Amino acid sequence: MSDTLAETFEAQRDRLRAVAHRVLGSHADAEDVVQEAWLRLSRQDAATIENLEGWLTTVVGRISLDVLRARKSRPEAPYDEIIVTVDDGASPHEDAELADSVGLALLVVLESLGPSERLAFVLHDLFAVPFEEIARILGKSTAAAKMLASRARRKVRTPSPPAGSLQREVVQAFLTAARDGDFERLLRVLDPDVRLTVDTPDGLVVVLGATNVATGARFGAARDGRRVLVGGLPGVVAWREDGTPLSVVAFTVVDGRITNIAAVADPVKLASMDLPEPPGTVGGAR
Repeated sequence: MSDTLAETFEAQRDRLRAVAHRVLGSHADAEDVVQEAWLRLSRQDAATIENLEGWLTTVVGRISLDVLRARKSRPEAPYDEIIVTVDDGASPHEDAELADSVGLALLVVLESLGPSERLAFVLHDLFAVPFEEIARILGKSTAAAKMLASRARRKVRTPSPPAGSLQREVVQAFLTAARDGDFERLLRVLDPDVRLTVDTPDGLVVVLGATNVATGARFGAARDGRRVLVGGLPGVVAWREDGTPLSVVAFTVVDGRITNIAAVADPVKLASMDLPEPPGTVGGAR
């Protein structure tokens, strides 16, 4: 491997890591994917590569796709990288670590996508990779790649900025209305097209529309939980009586209404998350 090629790869490393991280939602998995891409490049005759950047993107995309498909047969969402902190009212805008985190809402929604949908959406919408190139990675036609990204786009809402006072007020109004059983008030704070996604031990449960969410959702635990920031978004953590986590819920608020509610209720995934202590324990006071 020539020094020049190694230097060229290093110049691409950050971009490749970012692609893999957004596809997989895990820094560790992204590092493994980039390292594997380097190994494959080291075994390749560089003279046969016309466009090194495109070649590396294709390789990283295909390796990431293999990882996603393996997860579907052995579910293992990387929720350990979600940053959950006690909501003390401070602005997290300057938190660099938070800015680089994968939000719970996006991760839960991405987990609901098929591997091909997820790859097509991330590569095209987040990294502007042409559909022709995505089609080659997927082994599908360009039209099929466009369809996959379009289908994913309908499920993924644009993330809102980190929590501000208005967002917190909207979420509090929702929780209060849920506590009081005030159906009309629930409808006023929910976007008509709100999406509720719950990651349970039996798989993902998705509820669409304000009426369905207001009618069928159960937020008793969330009402009494601890206010937190989940990847910068206002949220709630609830615990069982024995101190084990029951659920983590994150709310996305756009233009004064809740557009997305993402919840994790799978004990295995909750156990992997670094959560605040429950109230009443050492360091766990509200």
